[in-house]
Amino acid sequence: MANVAVPSARPVSLRIPVREIVPWAVFTAVLGLILIYFVGAEQGAVSIISGHTVHEFVHDGRHLLGFPCH
Repeated sequence: MANVAVPSARPVSLRIPVREIVPWAVFTAVLGLILIYFVGAEQGAVSIISGHTVHEFVHDGRHLLGFPCH
């Protein structure tokens, strides 16, 4: 009879590496807030970029998300 090596079962770590997730979560939140600003508020009462370029670019998305624009 031949000797057969059987791998031992090691426990799997289910810990979430919070220190690795936090920077990505903050980056995603900031990016989301910037996106919501440009879709929902740019070219309105509080405008950073002059003209109608941004408004026309996000116009359909504005209506799709329920933001009034006219």
